[in-house]
This record gives sequence, C-alpha cells and structure tokens, in this order.
Amino acid sequence: MAPIGGAPFLDFIIAYLLKHGIRTIILCTGYKSGIIEKHYASGAAGAQIVVSRENRPLGTAGALKRAAKHIQSNPFFVLNGDSLCDSDLHRLLRFHLKKKALASVVLTNGTGRSDVGTVTTDRSGRVLDFSEKRGDGRGAFTNAGIYLLDKKILASIPERRKYSLEYDLFPGLKKFYGLKTRASLLDIGTPERYALADRTLVKKVGRAA
Repeated sequence: MAPIGGAPFLDFIIAYLLKHGIRTIILCTGYKSGIIEKHYASGAAGAQIVVSRENRPLGTAGALKRAAKHIQSNPFFVLNGDSLCDSDLHRLLRFHLKKKALASVVLTNGTGRSDVGTVTTDRSGRVLDFSEKRGDGRGAFTNAGIYLLDKKILASIPERRKYSLEYDLFPGLKKFYGLKTRASLLDIGTPERYALADRTLVKKVGRAA
C-alpha cells in the first residue's frame, strides 16, 4: 500500500495485470490486512479482487496454499507485491506451455546486488540454480518476482505451516524454467529503490488507473 504518485503500489500491479487480460486477482494478505481489504472493498476498475488473509505468517508458498480454494485457472500467475517488471505475460504463458513446465519464472539481467534472488539456467531455460538473496548476482539473472505455476504444484506445499517458494520449493524443483527478458525491474524494498520507483512510475504512466 506504499503510495506512488498518490496511489498504492498495488494499484500499479493490478493495472499491469489488467493490461494483460487478467481480471480475477487474489491478494494474499497478512499484517494490516484490514487496510488492504478496506481499500479494495469495492474491487478495482475492471478487476474482481479476492482477499485471502493469513492469521499468522505462512510464507510465500504457505500463502498460496491457503488461497488455493480461490484459484480457478491452470496454470496461474503469482506476483510479488513489492516489485514490478513490465514483462509480457502472454509470452511467459507460451513459454511455460511449450516447456510443459511445473513452474516458470521471469528473469531480468543480473544487477550485481546481493539482496535479490539470482538464477542460472541451461541453454533450454531449465533452472539449474535458484538462490534467493544469497549471492552477489554475478554471472546470473535476477528473479523478477513473476511466476507461472501449474496447480499440481500446490500438492507439494504443506498445509497450515510456514513454507517459502524461494527457499523451500523452488531450489529443488524439477521442470522449472526461466524466461529471460530485457524488461527492467522496479522494487520498493529500500528507501532508495522506493524513491526510484516513485520517480520512474510517475514519469512513465502517472498515477495508476
């Protein structure tokens, strides 16, 4: 809900999804969920908003497991709520289906930062190493926080316990592929990057619709 040009950052993510034809959006929430629920109580223009609230932290995979009953499509997209990468989701879908993948991730050019997930792949795009915020990023691509998952993957996530996509599920996952893109990645994880995202998004598109 951090404001960008007077609108919550989530509004920009929702606008991005709508641009790619996604109309049903599930928000996995926890801390201060009530603020998010109140803001989207009447939905968003063009989108149906569903809120799946965690009563205690369940991690990124645990949150998906809790929201499973709301997931209707197969495969389904998963996006981080604090970053935005203007990658083509239709291209990701075509890539995912062609590879017959269980999971696919959008990758951007390596940044050299140590606080982002780094990914290495083979020539086919199959993920060989997925290291979440452990390396220096040299020689690897950056996880853009955009995933496409087959619903079968939900069976691999334990019920009602904290479980992470990045640390627990992805590192050993078979049939996991990375789609490389030149799209830039914006995130609001630090004051400096939040300020950059604010300047960049407002300059590019103004406030979200």
